[in-house]
This record gives sequence, C-alpha cells and structure tokens, in this order.
Amino acid sequence: MCAHLVLVRHSAVQVDTAVPTPNWQLSKDGRIRCQTLAAKLQPYPIDLFVTSHEPKAIETGQILAEVFGVPCQTAVGLQEHDRRGVPYFANKTEFETAVATFFAHPNELVFGAETAVQARERFGTAVQQQLARHPQENLAIVAHGTVMTLFICQHNPQLDPLQFWRALTLPCAFVLSLPDYQLKQSIYLDGS
Repeated sequence: MCAHLVLVRHSAVQVDTAVPTPNWQLSKDGRIRCQTLAAKLQPYPIDLFVTSHEPKAIETGQILAEVFGVPCQTAVGLQEHDRRGVPYFANKTEFETAVATFFAHPNELVFGAETAVQARERFGTAVQQQLARHPQENLAIVAHGTVMTLFICQHNPQLDPLQFWRALTLPCAFVLSLPDYQLKQSIYLDGS
C-alpha cells in the first residue's frame, strides 16, 4: 500500500447561472491556477489522477495529470454534495449560512438532496474503492470542497468542518497518510 493519498479540490470555475453548478467548467484563471498547484504537488509522487464526473473536476485532473505525465480517469461517487433543486446563491453570506447549517446538522436533510452523513459515506466509499483498485499506485483524487471537508474532518476530528471549509481555495490539495487518512499537509493557493 502507498504511504499517502492526495485529495485535490477543483480549480476556479466560470460561473454561469443558466447552467447547473455540477456542469460548470473551469475559468481561464482556473486553468492557470492548476499549473500553479501542480508545481506545489511535485514533492509528492502521483501515478494516477481520479476525478469526479463533474467537468470542473475532470478538467482540473486532466491539467494536473498532463503536468505529471500520468493518466487521469473518472470514477463514480466522488461528486459534490447533491444540491439538485437548490438555486444558485448569488449572496455569499446566504450560501455560507446554508453550508454552516449543513455541517451543524449532519443527519438532517437541510440543504440539497443528501444529508452530510450520506454525502460523507458515499464519498468515503468511493475513495476506498479507488484505493482498493489501485493498491500499488500513488493516487490523487480530484473532487469538491464540501465532500472533501466531510471526509477529512471525519478522520481528523480535531478540525472544525466549517472553519476548514471556509479556508479552502480554488484549487487546493491535502496530503493524507494511509491507511488512517491523517492530514499531513495542506496546500493552498493565495487569492481565491
């Protein structure tokens, strides 16, 4: 088994309120920011990038994989917390309030179509499946802020989920030890 897992949050997106958020693409700046993150990830050997099926995660993974000269593929279960039916929050404070309620009431359906526990369990199962499928490879999984926060904080209970989530940048990465998923390094980009 490999010594670490890298979890990557997708890069900056082109906001298009006419398109559902799971279908958003990276912005030009987002693509550039992927190159910056790739440089910061160089100390960690990565053999394969696995992404959610969301375009912003796929594009982030493809850019990073190209820099590393390794394959990139998609996998089920790595998508963001299911927010179908939730309108776009133009007001950042309102969005943060909804996310705070989501973290504060993990067993209640308060925001979207999944509880926090359901989203965390789905994502955790998908991560474990990828590690089992690729036991000899150093993996980087490209996913989304809320589900990554749920997963990392589950295994690192000293972290406050809301504070952790608020600190995320687009993109960012987290190096976790295996098999216990302890957070070893956080890699943030300035200015997002």
